[in-house]
Amino acid sequence: MPDFRVHAPHALPDAAEILLGADESHHLVAVNRCSRGDPVIAFDGRGREWRCECLDPAKNGARLRVHATLQAQPLPHAITLAQALPKGATMDEIVRQATELGAARIVPLLTERTQVHLDGERAEKKVEKWRTTAIEAAKQCGNPWVPEIAPVQRLDTFLTAQAASHELRLVASLHAGTRSLREVVAHYRAHHPRPPRSALWLVGPEGDFSPTEMTACITAGCAPVTLGPLVLRCDTAAIAALSVLAHELST
Repeated sequence: MPDFRVHAPHALPDAAEILLGADESHHLVAVNRCSRGDPVIAFDGRGREWRCECLDPAKNGARLRVHATLQAQPLPHAITLAQALPKGATMDEIVRQATELGAARIVPLLTERTQVHLDGERAEKKVEKWRTTAIEAAKQCGNPWVPEIAPVQRLDTFLTAQAASHELRLVASLHAGTRSLREVVAHYRAHHPRPPRSALWLVGPEGDFSPTEMTACITAGCAPVTLGPLVLRCDTAAIAALSVLAHELST
């Protein structure tokens, strides 16, 4: 049977035993039916894993014995997905699939055409929910790295403060003057001695970024990229963008 996976963000690197919190214990024991002696993989979301067995399947505080500690290699390309907030629960699905595809960071954006407006306590609760979604996705897919979920922020604020920290900057665009991702990556490789260690993908809302916002993205160094001849939903665009970029950077 496959090993159970649990999130243990506070476990010590050299731990001989790991005591799980109430929520993880309940999910492991009551939901997944883990029993004494079953193999369990604990992970901290920062690349470290512990190969364990269940010593005490207590629903409010399960105890694991550590047999081995592993440290995953850092992600070869730290990809940030900066995503304009979509309607409904679509962002949950974007976070889940972006985690499965190895995104390092997800930034929820407010834009001119965003139909969802979050601020204050409501925004904080949503971000916390998305962080939980990312952890659950990492458990399911075996990703030892849980992406950072940044606070909700305005596009212009993000571009000013953070865009320049990424070596390769891209914006998905329906406007004229785009290039294919393959062309953009080839151009980067022709002018740099190594592949980018960090990349930024900006994906707009339904209806795309406004012309003013697209100009701001380009001014911030983002290359406008087409995702094909069809108009994609923003969640489809986000996942297609991450998938194609990961493929292009790995070849």
